[in-house]
Amino acid sequence: MSQQDPFDRIVAALHDAALDDARWEAASALIDDACGAKGNMLVFGEGRSQEDAEIYMARLCYRGQRHEEWERRYFADYYPRDERIPRLRYLPDSRLVQVRSLYTEQEAKSSATFNEALPQSDTQDGLTVRLDGPNGSRIIWTIADPAGEDGWSPAQTGLIERLLPHIRQYVRVRHALFEAGTLGASLTALLDNNRSGVIQLDRRGRIVEANDRARFLLRRGDGLSDQNGCLHARAPADNAALQGLLAKALPLFGGQGVSGSMLVSRALDLPRLVLHLSPVDDGGSDIRARRVAALALIVDPGGQTRIDPELAAATLDLTPMESRVTVMLAEGNTVRDIALALGRTENTIRWHMKNIFNKHHISRQFELVQRVLALAGLPDLRHR
Repeated sequence: MSQQDPFDRIVAALHDAALDDARWEAASALIDDACGAKGNMLVFGEGRSQEDAEIYMARLCYRGQRHEEWERRYFADYYPRDERIPRLRYLPDSRLVQVRSLYTEQEAKSSATFNEALPQSDTQDGLTVRLDGPNGSRIIWTIADPAGEDGWSPAQTGLIERLLPHIRQYVRVRHALFEAGTLGASLTALLDNNRSGVIQLDRRGRIVEANDRARFLLRRGDGLSDQNGCLHARAPADNAALQGLLAKALPLFGGQGVSGSMLVSRALDLPRLVLHLSPVDDGGSDIRARRVAALALIVDPGGQTRIDPELAAATLDLTPMESRVTVMLAEGNTVRDIALALGRTENTIRWHMKNIFNKHHISRQFELVQRVLALAGLPDLRHR
């Protein structure tokens, strides 16, 4: 068995996990085994400071077992006073550093996070990295302490660094699916969504099927088009980049495909399309999807559906202020952004969010946003 095999298995597992959140634990376990780590923690969110941070995803796993209770404890008890966070958020993209290097000598003696939280989570001697995420967000990936007693070897750190673009791509695809309201959908069900374009490709890169949104974009030929059953970009430079992505995602002689993303130029003065290309395991259970070898997700920043706050209020049983807060959250605004736009304090916005959560018996912003995004496909029947 070659040394490439563990890396290929991890990349394949990340592709699976991007389309099925339940598979993240398996991907995480492969990462731990290959990198010789006790565990790893992946966090995705945004915000200008610890006070206004919005955490969209947090996964702390040890050898494939997720520890949700420890996730809750860290963010409730330690995150607000964790001294490394301001330094971590401004690290250069993709620079791998030791966790302990983000604390001063004095903090290493007095910090509750360093002396209590990190030993409990086996991350005091771990490694961490910041990656640029979609729309100005940040991805923080922390690899727990090495499983052996000899510390981190160049081979281990080299493998971790090779995985960074694939971790970033995993989050990008998850984010695109989230914005389309299709997290957890099967390959067939993805075609029913119309907030993002979805194109299914076979092993030769030919279009198997596309949803209505993708068909509209392809027929218009503005940025992307269907040429003899294959996906093409309008601009020559973009098309060269697209064909390169397709070749990597669908290797001619088999082997593990590689996912990727690109921006696609358009005619007129329209925002560029965002295209995410991800290989798909062709052994899936969807009969219609068995020929599918790759999935292209197309996001049109200029064509995002806006949700009427009145419709949100009527459908979700919210007050006018609660509905405005809810819709602005779904549009990607932070608590600080909402407070400034509505002329309220951040504490007031959080108070409204707490009331909304209580009404719907949920505890996470992620769940609320999913419910709001689902309204984008509903007709407004209030005045009929």
